[in-house]
Amino acid sequence: MLNTVCPKLPMRDKAQTLAYYTQQLGFSMVSDFEAYLILQKDNIEIHFFEFKDLNPSENYGQVYIRCNDIDGFYQSLLNNEVAIHPNSPLSLKPWGQKEFALLDPDNNLLTFGEGV
Repeated sequence: MLNTVCPKLPMRDKAQTLAYYTQQLGFSMVSDFEAYLILQKDNIEIHFFEFKDLNPSENYGQVYIRCNDIDGFYQSLLNNEVAIHPNSPLSLKPWGQKEFALLDPDNNLLTFGEGV
């Protein structure tokens, strides 16, 4: 039986990734290995693997994160001056989700959504 999924995204610089996710998004570190990082917030975990030669403009890493209280979360990010993707501010989508997106330092797209 399947019960959870942990996306794996590329990172160029572990310290930069750790700082962004912990200081900007409120994640905490679960494990830190030489070329691998595991971060957690609430009930989700995101894994990162080192890819020093990653060209961010060619990175198509993406993850969709379902959440509760998307309005509150969005506002907390704005209050902390976290950059929201310019093409994806919080909005109601035709598929019945309220969503917004942001890009991490390696151009991984994080989309957050809540059913309405």
